[in-house]
Amino acid sequence: MKKPFIAITQGDPAGIGPEIVVKSLSNPKVYEVSQPVVIGDKHVIANALSFCHKTAKIHIVQKPQDGKYELGTLDLIDLENIELSKLQIGTVQAMCGQAAYDYIEKAVKLAMASEVQALATTPINKESLRAAQIEQIGHTEILAELSQTRDPLTMFEVRGMRIFFLSRHVSLRQACSLVTKERVLEYIIRCTQALKKLGITEGTMAVAGLNPHSGEHGLFGDEEVNQVEPAVKEAQAQGYNVVGPIGADSVFHQTLQRKYNAVLSLYHDQGHIAAKTLDFEKTISITNGLPFLRTSVDHGTAFDIAGKGIASESGMTEAILLAAKYTVL
Repeated sequence: MKKPFIAITQGDPAGIGPEIVVKSLSNPKVYEVSQPVVIGDKHVIANALSFCHKTAKIHIVQKPQDGKYELGTLDLIDLENIELSKLQIGTVQAMCGQAAYDYIEKAVKLAMASEVQALATTPINKESLRAAQIEQIGHTEILAELSQTRDPLTMFEVRGMRIFFLSRHVSLRQACSLVTKERVLEYIIRCTQALKKLGITEGTMAVAGLNPHSGEHGLFGDEEVNQVEPAVKEAQAQGYNVVGPIGADSVFHQTLQRKYNAVLSLYHDQGHIAAKTLDFEKTISITNGLPFLRTSVDHGTAFDIAGKGIASESGMTEAILLAAKYTVL
């Protein structure tokens, strides 16, 4: 079976992105399942190789098909958009925000042209993007804009547990107001379709409860009775294999034990806490609904440790491996 081309964006040059990229690409497992091409800047990557004490040879390519894809060689599409003398690792810089955006834009163009089969992205910094006057300040929003995609789905995967999110970056008060029958039903349908696209057709999806103990039939909170339960029943009537609401204090453990194939979290932190407490470094974000597959580490640029050679690459490695896994299904 042919190994998929995976575009790996370098991320914010002042953060740990370049470091975790060069470290991940020193892992032979990555080359066993994929053909990883980095989108970045040669000088930044060379600098990261130096302070990480890695000896890979940088191989500049114009397109993914030109890569060697062998351990010890780092295939790079060089955008030449960083002046190393002006780079201040660990700080917010407009130059870095613009560069990070450029890497994503190039990767999306390659994916839309079917020159790569998936993206594996490294951290970007919201303040740096804002300093560069980039309107969208998050990966998901940038990818949606560049690919003209409405409301992509975010899914976490960690140790085989999959978590979808009914809402993302909104206040908790607003998140509660978004728990409506119509929205829950829509997301049950969309999440099921996303799982099928990833090759997951067996098993039951669970919808988490919003209130403690799912509200105890309206004793403390009626969102479950008035919104979630009707949505689940309607989905079941339409043939979807879903149950809920299941108390949030147990549904994630049950999903980890494979009782459910995925869980729909009703707000951002509900699912984030469950995943990141289980394994912070290996919690991988998968963006569904785009014209291409995208995986990502779910941590930030870590400016406090950037440039020191101490950042863990385990999440980045996992993101690349998951991209390859779901691409070849």
